Amino acid sequence: MFKTLSLLLFAGWLSIGSTQQASGVYICDSKDAKKFHLVEKCRGLSNCKHEIVFVTRETATQRGLTLCGFED
Repeated sequence: MFKTLSLLLFAGWLSIGSTQQASGVYICDSKDAKKFHLVEKCRGLSNCKHEIVFVTRETATQRGLTLCGFED
Protein backbone atom coordinates (compact mmCIF):
# COMPACT_ATOMS: atom_id res chain seq x y z
CA MET A 1 0.00 0.00 0.00
CA PHE A 2 2.74 2.48 0.98
CA LYS A 3 4.69 1.73 -2.20
CA THR A 4 1.62 2.35 -4.38
CA LEU A 5 0.83 5.60 -2.59
CA SER A 6 4.42 6.76 -2.94
CA LEU A 7 4.39 6.05 -6.68
CA LEU A 8 1.13 7.96 -7.13
CA LEU A 9 2.45 10.96 -5.22
CA PHE A 10 5.68 10.92 -7.23
CA ALA A 11 3.75 10.74 -10.53
CA GLY A 12 1.61 13.70 -9.44
CA TRP A 13 4.69 15.69 -8.51
CA LEU A 14 6.21 14.99 -11.95
CA SER A 15 3.08 16.12 -13.75
CA ILE A 16 2.96 19.35 -11.76
CA GLY A 17 6.59 20.05 -12.67
CA SER A 18 6.02 19.44 -16.36
CA THR A 19 2.93 21.67 -16.34
CA GLN A 20 4.89 24.44 -14.67
CA GLN A 21 7.70 24.13 -17.21
CA ALA A 22 5.27 24.22 -20.13
CA SER A 23 3.54 27.37 -18.89
CA GLY A 24 6.55 29.65 -18.66
CA VAL A 25 10.13 30.38 -17.75
CA TYR A 26 12.07 32.97 -15.79
CA ILE A 27 14.41 35.46 -17.42
CA CYS A 28 16.58 38.33 -16.31
CA ASP A 29 14.96 41.35 -17.97
CA SER A 30 18.23 42.70 -19.37
CA LYS A 31 19.25 43.34 -22.97
CA ASP A 32 22.39 41.28 -22.28
CA ALA A 33 20.54 38.17 -20.99
CA LYS A 34 21.31 34.96 -22.87
CA LYS A 35 19.52 32.23 -20.88
CA PHE A 36 16.07 31.33 -19.57
CA HIS A 37 15.43 29.36 -16.39
CA LEU A 38 12.81 26.81 -15.37
CA VAL A 39 12.82 27.81 -11.69
CA GLU A 40 13.03 31.28 -10.19
CA LYS A 41 15.65 30.18 -7.65
CA CYS A 42 18.08 28.89 -10.32
CA ARG A 43 21.65 29.86 -9.45
CA GLY A 44 22.03 31.11 -13.03
CA LEU A 45 19.77 34.03 -12.09
CA SER A 46 21.82 34.99 -9.03
CA ASN A 47 23.83 37.60 -10.95
CA CYS A 48 20.79 39.32 -12.44
CA LYS A 49 20.92 43.03 -11.63
CA HIS A 50 17.57 43.70 -13.31
CA GLU A 51 14.06 42.45 -12.69
CA ILE A 52 13.45 38.70 -12.96
CA VAL A 53 10.29 38.18 -15.00
CA PHE A 54 8.08 35.20 -15.86
CA VAL A 55 7.39 34.84 -19.59
CA THR A 56 6.28 32.10 -21.96
CA ARG A 57 9.00 29.81 -23.23
CA GLU A 58 8.10 30.95 -26.75
CA THR A 59 8.77 34.59 -25.80
CA ALA A 60 12.15 33.63 -24.34
CA THR A 61 13.21 31.72 -27.44
CA GLN A 62 11.99 34.55 -29.70
CA ARG A 63 14.38 36.81 -27.78
CA GLY A 64 17.18 34.38 -28.64
CA LEU A 65 17.49 32.96 -25.12
CA THR A 66 18.46 29.34 -24.51
CA LEU A 67 18.03 27.02 -21.53
CA CYS A 68 20.39 27.67 -18.64
CA GLY A 69 23.21 25.12 -18.35
CA PHE A 70 22.44 24.50 -14.68
CA GLU A 71 19.05 23.07 -15.71
CA ASP A 72 20.02 20.78 -18.61
